[in-house]
Amino acid sequence: MKLNDDRAGRLILGLRQQGVMDARVLAAMESIDRAVFVHEKFLDQAWEDQALPIDCAQTISQPYIVGLMTQALDVQPRHRVLEIGTGSGYQAAVLSRLARYVYSIERYRSLLNEAEARLKALKIDNVITRHGDGGLGWPEQAPFDRIMVTAASPGEPTELLHQLKPGGILVCPVGRSSVQRLHRYVGQPDGSFQRESLAEVRFVPLVEGTAKEG
Repeated sequence: MKLNDDRAGRLILGLRQQGVMDARVLAAMESIDRAVFVHEKFLDQAWEDQALPIDCAQTISQPYIVGLMTQALDVQPRHRVLEIGTGSGYQAAVLSRLARYVYSIERYRSLLNEAEARLKALKIDNVITRHGDGGLGWPEQAPFDRIMVTAASPGEPTELLHQLKPGGILVCPVGRSSVQRLHRYVGQPDGSFQRESLAEVRFVPLVEGTAKEG
């Protein structure tokens, strides 16, 4: 869908000015109407470069952070990508434009149902979802070319790193406080991982188990 909206163009220009330069990532973000993924009362802010609240005390990430993490993941057209934390479904939608398949896990059933409906409405059919504990990954579908974690891991995401293919990349916020470091892990030939710190970020914590709702 082509968005005839000056706000989308301004947002993409702003992302470029902040260092998100990957043309494929920018095109993917421009092609996804973020307004589909935000609450009605925040529609006027859908194309602003800021995080917005969604249900279950979660958020839809700031577009700059979505762009930064997606660019760092270096997704290629034949890749299988694991996303931890479906949330609104926006990040999965962006990844769907870049990857062959996106496997996305969400601990809140209600959020997952809403995200699935949005993805279906946008006719996105290469995102496979699951209600479960994101910290455990998706062993039955592993290994993955890329893994993105959209919640803060309290420590090194060891379980998820084990589900990467050799040479794979994982991007994850790490830290126990309200402010974390965004890390990029790149698999090395000897089986180790090279870690690079990309930015200071604020994410909700990665919590064990599935959520009890209602």
